[in-house]
Amino acid sequence: MRPATTAAAAATTLIGVGAAAVAAGRYASAAALRAPSRQPLPGDPRLTVHATAPGRVTLTRSLASLRPGLYGIEGPGLHAVVGPVLDGAHPADAVVRRLERVSHGSLEPGTRVRLTPRVHSGDPGHALGLPCRDVTVPGELGGLPAWFVPGARTTWVITVHGLGATREHPMNLIPFLHAQRLPVLDLAYRGDDGAPRPPDGLGHLGDSEWRDLDAAVRYALHHGAQRVVLHGWSTGASMALHAAAHCALRDRISGLVLDSPVLDWESTVRALARARRTPAPLLPLAVRAAQGRTGLHADRLRSTTLPAALRMPTLLFHGPDDVIAPWRPSRELAARNPGMIALHTVRHAPHAAMWNADPARYEEALRRFLIPLM
Repeated sequence: MRPATTAAAAATTLIGVGAAAVAAGRYASAAALRAPSRQPLPGDPRLTVHATAPGRVTLTRSLASLRPGLYGIEGPGLHAVVGPVLDGAHPADAVVRRLERVSHGSLEPGTRVRLTPRVHSGDPGHALGLPCRDVTVPGELGGLPAWFVPGARTTWVITVHGLGATREHPMNLIPFLHAQRLPVLDLAYRGDDGAPRPPDGLGHLGDSEWRDLDAAVRYALHHGAQRVVLHGWSTGASMALHAAAHCALRDRISGLVLDSPVLDWESTVRALARARRTPAPLLPLAVRAAQGRTGLHADRLRSTTLPAALRMPTLLFHGPDDVIAPWRPSRELAARNPGMIALHTVRHAPHAAMWNADPARYEEALRRFLIPLM
């Protein structure tokens, strides 16, 4: 083969390989950024129900099923709630937990389930027996559905869920917040069921979604709130940081509660892409493709955590067992601004499940934080 022909063939091969790599990176980034609501996150393995008895359920033994605390378990047509691991002898390959309740469906031996931080199913009226109204928040892409649970105080708490979740997840805290007489606005945002789709069909890890939270702040202030506290989980916590830095009405935000915040979006994209079985060599391409397709920028998120931007009291719940949003940036954030940010470390809890690991301890820390903000 002539040298020119050889060179042309090699160049064509390289172009083909490069195009394939770019396409694979785009596919992997889409797998990470199109994570739909209720889709399991990494670290949530499938378990088998081995046996049930009154107040007890036996599950496959794993690190997940041994976690302390209170969790939902869900499978096809099923939602139930399990409490702590029970004392006593356990089968070698199984673990026995307290069965709190079956919300719907049937919990039978052989059922395949996953643990979830969501312990309630439905809306606050049906699931919790609390007064609740369906409201619509005007957003830049259209109407955003939300649940409003009224309270006597003029400080509202706006709750916003994160990755793989729905507005049912913040319902874990609504009974506690209602007991403090705080009105709660539980928001669905772009990409959620019943909410407008993002123009590109992708999640932006809070980088654009925060404008829906901004709309919720405006709605609350227009409907009687004097001040608001933003309580976000996962990418919802990132949305709260963006709103605190950029919202035109940020002076009316009296505090932030950040649970498992996504502060390093590159690590989160890698974790999500890896969970969708993306080969390791393609993970850097997935990150670059995610940035190119969505405009995500690390400096833009990092700027929201600078002391000049984060000027309101902040309570941060996070722990070292989170494989989706690394714990290190949360520790660094608290260390940079110790006078304004309190870090409440939670161990043995996966992403966005800091409350589940120890509800009483979480709620006591939250109560102490909220008292001066009410």
